Amino acid sequence: MLQRLRSSLCRVLAGASPFRPPVRVTRNSSPGLAGFAVRHVSPPRHAFPRAHSFVMACLPRATATLARQDCSNGCSAPCAGDRGSEVAETFRAKDLIITPATVLKEKPDPDTLVFGASFTDHMLTVEWSSASGWEKPHIKPFENLSIHPAASVLHYAVELFEGLKAFRGVDNKIRLFRPDLNMSRMCRSAVRTTLPMFDQEELLECIRQLIQIDQEWVPYSTSASLYIRPTFIGTEPSLGVKKPSKALLFVVLSPVGPYFSSGTFKPVSLWANPKYVRAWEGGTGDCKMGGNYGASLLAQCEAVENGCQQVLWLYGKDDQITEVGTMNLFLYWTNEDGEEELATPPLDGIILPGVTRQSILELARQWGEFKVCERYLTMDDLTTALKENRVKEMFGSGTACVVCPVSDILYKGQMLHIPTMENGPKLASRILGKLTDIQYGREESDWTVLLS
Repeated sequence: MLQRLRSSLCRVLAGASPFRPPVRVTRNSSPGLAGFAVRHVSPPRHAFPRAHSFVMACLPRATATLARQDCSNGCSAPCAGDRGSEVAETFRAKDLIITPATVLKEKPDPDTLVFGASFTDHMLTVEWSSASGWEKPHIKPFENLSIHPAASVLHYAVELFEGLKAFRGVDNKIRLFRPDLNMSRMCRSAVRTTLPMFDQEELLECIRQLIQIDQEWVPYSTSASLYIRPTFIGTEPSLGVKKPSKALLFVVLSPVGPYFSSGTFKPVSLWANPKYVRAWEGGTGDCKMGGNYGASLLAQCEAVENGCQQVLWLYGKDDQITEVGTMNLFLYWTNEDGEEELATPPLDGIILPGVTRQSILELARQWGEFKVCERYLTMDDLTTALKENRVKEMFGSGTACVVCPVSDILYKGQMLHIPTMENGPKLASRILGKLTDIQYGREESDWTVLLS
């Protein structure tokens, strides 16, 4: 019984749900046999119950007790359930305090936007402490943060963030694209960082109201958008390595231009070198944490020094292909069995569960025109397929670019050419067109949430 409860806890801390068995991934490593057997299990819709706000409230009582035992080392703050009813277990959008900015900034030209360099007039902040729980959310003029020099975010990277966009459609209505997936992923990251849970729908409603106030910052363009950056940091004013007793959740907005400035695809070249590893089993690769990105910068610099634009992250002795830069990766090819296939690495704990990634998989399965597989891919698989002319396209996927084609990979001193552009790229272009049609309202879809 205790072992099962501990296993349930471990799955939660690894980003899985305590309400279902873990996804089992097995690899066939016999010589001459390629491919992996992957059983894909979609997460249940109730994985993060709306009424349960703190992480301990998401677990059965006995499992929560074990969690308190397992995380007690260095944790001075009591866990949820140990405090009185006066603790606010979530913030509420109905309690929003709004302080309008008295001086409004000039809106930038959508055609000259640099990613993440311009910010809107307002921001959202919500404070939390173990003593009183969540404070009331506050929309206020955009300003610098003031935090203690010993704040845990500064010393121990107790931090997470999300990235999503608001689009002004062809009908002048503002839409969010699948924001529920971002909220769920944010909660999973919060579990991993020991930051407190919150009601996902309440945060989403606060974000909606923030965008409504700054709606003129949503570019009047079908090639630009408003980037939304929810961020959650530990503000524990102590140098002790422990679960924070104070935290700050805030959201800033930034108008961004098109990823491809010319309006056409620009393929990228990749540097594939096992010298650096982005993520590993039991790590935080499946969570959206700042530490994952900061630790990748040196590899990115070396990629540029070697004449490439992005890093192709490899893992393991067999050089498994995992992600490209900050994007998920897709390979469209004829597989070893002669099947036309769209493949992407499985969510085994080292891959970030991207919203665009999930959308591409669902679209391709809906089309039903070729095999869609979440499977392991190695550099040997790729080089063999290139020699046999079985590779059609390779592309990254993410919020910033939607899809980004790959043209070359530098691996072991040899530049491998990927014929993505020679093949259209038909599939990448089709995916980009379909998703942007949904995002900008040219096509109705339940993947979008209307704000106006």
